Amino acid sequence: MNQFLKGRKIAYGRLIIFLLIAVILIAVGCFGFRMLKIYTGEPNAVPDPEKYPVMGVDVSRYQGEIDWNILESQDVRFAFIKATEGSSHQDPCFALNWENIKNTGIYAGAYHFFSFESSGQTQAQNFIQTVGGLDDKLPPVVDFEFYGNYAENPLSKSETREILDSLLAELEEYYHVKPIIYITAKTYYYYILGGGYSDYPIWMRDTYTEPMNRWNFWQYSDQGKLDGYDGIQADHTEVCIDLNVYHADFETFLKEFSLPARDPENQPDTQETAIY
Repeated sequence: MNQFLKGRKIAYGRLIIFLLIAVILIAVGCFGFRMLKIYTGEPNAVPDPEKYPVMGVDVSRYQGEIDWNILESQDVRFAFIKATEGSSHQDPCFALNWENIKNTGIYAGAYHFFSFESSGQTQAQNFIQTVGGLDDKLPPVVDFEFYGNYAENPLSKSETREILDSLLAELEEYYHVKPIIYITAKTYYYYILGGGYSDYPIWMRDTYTEPMNRWNFWQYSDQGKLDGYDGIQADHTEVCIDLNVYHADFETFLKEFSLPARDPENQPDTQETAIY
């Protein structure tokens, strides 16, 4: 009997080892496939418009002068507009974009580019003073990504989270809604994962494959081509525009962010095929 039980334990042990090896091989294979796509420069899989029917863009001064009505006619349902950066910088095109988008049915949001070099409180005040109220708008966004030398020499988790947490807290206190956090794979795995941010909406950048982590918005391309903007700002020419999708349907989009339904005349034709 003891030999029988011993044999069963060995068999179970081997089965568990086999399953663990299989899981590891699958994970390595998926990771390898993902890295191959990145290495070869193969573009991301285009989001399925039936699965993700709600399309949007994000813009800054690099898109130059924007005709929001033309963007709307191409089934753009939401737009994130750069407002501020750090504790003192304002995007020079924000005010005009913020005003002109009101004449459309596009749901707008404003975003702040996170700085590792100044306090969360002063960054929040820069955003609040620049943007003002957000009635009938999307929640404020914190664009949290590496820049400059910080990718190679990242600030410690404790220092960075202290800045980020105070920024998020100030925005949430003022706007009474949890801000959206825009992240890349690097900032997600280095700072966000395990940092207590599970209650925040996530806007994930991945220009190669659909993100594997939880997300509400997905920036799937920084090489989009749409009509409606001149792409010229000072000495910089930007012919592309960032493309995004929402993780569910349009009704869920409105409910999740407590957004009002708009006059159908100011809404894109839902019968048209989305441009991806």
